[in-house]
Amino acid sequence: MPFHISLDGHTDLAARIYRQLRDGILDGRLRAGERLPPTRELARELDVSRNTVAVAYERLTAEGFLNGHVGRGTFVSADPVARADRAAPAGAGVRPAARWRSLPPPLGADRSVPAFDFRVGVPDPALFPLRTWRRLVSQALRPSLPPRSGYADPAGLETLRVAIARHIGAARSVRASGEDVLVTQGAQQALDLIGRVLIEPGTSVAVEDPGYPPAARLFASLGARVVKVPVDAEGLDVTALPRGIRLIYTTPSHQFPLGTAMSLARRTALLAWAERNDAVIVEDDYDSEYRFSDRPLEPLQSLDHHGRVLYVGSFSKTLLPLLRLGFLVAPASLRPALRQAKQLMDWHGDLVTQSAMASFIDEGLLARHVRKATREYAVRRDRILAFVRDELRDVLEIVPSSAGLHLCAPVAPHATVTVDGAIAAAARAGVAVESLATYGGTRGGLVIGYGLVGPDRLDEGLSRLGESVSGAQES
Repeated sequence: MPFHISLDGHTDLAARIYRQLRDGILDGRLRAGERLPPTRELARELDVSRNTVAVAYERLTAEGFLNGHVGRGTFVSADPVARADRAAPAGAGVRPAARWRSLPPPLGADRSVPAFDFRVGVPDPALFPLRTWRRLVSQALRPSLPPRSGYADPAGLETLRVAIARHIGAARSVRASGEDVLVTQGAQQALDLIGRVLIEPGTSVAVEDPGYPPAARLFASLGARVVKVPVDAEGLDVTALPRGIRLIYTTPSHQFPLGTAMSLARRTALLAWAERNDAVIVEDDYDSEYRFSDRPLEPLQSLDHHGRVLYVGSFSKTLLPLLRLGFLVAPASLRPALRQAKQLMDWHGDLVTQSAMASFIDEGLLARHVRKATREYAVRRDRILAFVRDELRDVLEIVPSSAGLHLCAPVAPHATVTVDGAIAAAARAGVAVESLATYGGTRGGLVIGYGLVGPDRLDEGLSRLGESVSGAQES
């Protein structure tokens, strides 16, 4: 591989070459077994004599860093040598802006792999149609297709935007054409784009409590004053919204983390409040692809007659988070600014992945996958419901929910279980589960995901979780 060598000045060039190659070997930039360029070639690149390079190579060989093989070349030694950590300068005197210093570490930065993972937010990778996806990606890379050179529309591939508009129009009654859709790298980037366009330092933003922490942290990082608004059985409490709110973030179809759906009366009240107070609503259709009962209510976007709702969606729960595919539907008044923000951020996403996704939708494969996965997740969900109601009914309750990839189980009113103790005991038993308190609100409890524990391992995982919860009750 190319290796940069700096030769500032003209003294002791062989020593400079030696030191930089040695440092590269020690810190791992040059790996064991890697072939170095011939002395003649490196000398020509550095504009020095061949003998100068040869002296450096010979010294490194004598010290055991390199091995020379006649007719084959010079290679980094496979013998163990002391390795030094290579890291950027610590920058002790450099600090981020104050709002960044108060944020917690990134989610997933230390995501271990327990034996039974009941954490939320990730679908089962075993259900991903890998063979079909490989075919579609290969198809998108065929040279017979029109070549794509230069940069593309920041809003995303037109075929995908049209496919998304048709899909969410049929599946969720969202009113949109391809022109209304902007493709993003996940829902989080969609929220970031909205924040960049609408939030100024000090802007008041309302979020649900309990709610989705990454959204609140994102808005705070952009300088917003984040206001938590309580959620009840009907969704966001509109009467608790303070004056001066500019943006309202809500998950009405499947409230995160409780799982309840916002009532039609509450949706109507929220839209009226936004119109009276000149506010914008960000509707995150979080985790609502998988429905197990009841027909979903119409989204806020389809009920909105004044262009105040931005609709955000993602394929992270439907397929896989690693695809980094999301989208937002915006009113015409915001589309130019959102496209400009997307271009300034990363210009556009991966066109190969976008092309494959467009074909996946157009061929009816997405709808088929959702139907198949819904049947699989319904089995897991029903078994968790039955287990909690049969084995833990005196300790936990279940919040009614008809969609998504997790269940919320608050502590029963008269139970004495210690949630942190139960989670710690479960971790020792190889079970990962999350606390409801992580997401805010006033009630303690557990949030139990079922995307990563298959049916063949579900009973064992639930048994261990049940023992941990029962053993954490106070005497």
